[in-house]
Amino acid sequence: MRLTSFTDFGLRALMRMASEPGRAFSTAELADEFELSRHHLTKIMATLAQAGIVITRRGGGGGARLGRPADQISLGDIVRVLESDQALVNCFAADGGSCTISSHCRLRTRLGSAEAAFLAELDRSMLAEVALPALAPASMPAP
Repeated sequence: MRLTSFTDFGLRALMRMASEPGRAFSTAELADEFELSRHHLTKIMATLAQAGIVITRRGGGGGARLGRPADQISLGDIVRVLESDQALVNCFAADGGSCTISSHCRLRTRLGSAEAAFLAELDRSMLAEVALPALAPASMPAP
């Protein structure tokens, strides 16, 4: 199974946020740290906020922070949210896809089981377990 860059970038941002759970992070700050597009990361944060994984606030002193403790957010929850519009294969699409062999296919059930096992494994790990080390404070220039 391959995760989209949307999910990869979201996981990276959440791993940083889990390193300092009480702090609000700006999208610009996270995008700069991970060398990501700010626009793309803004979409990711909006998706995570809609799911309640993060809470966002605009303006001075704003930013994004975790919506609940990192030890209560499973990696499976995150992947489900960020991959929600990405079907593993065409026939898993919400509209049923356009597979020409669906009436004779013996693969669909096996792929469904594999996807469920993948997510179940991720459900066993919490965001807190993969948090990045906290960044050292920026050093102050000498007077």
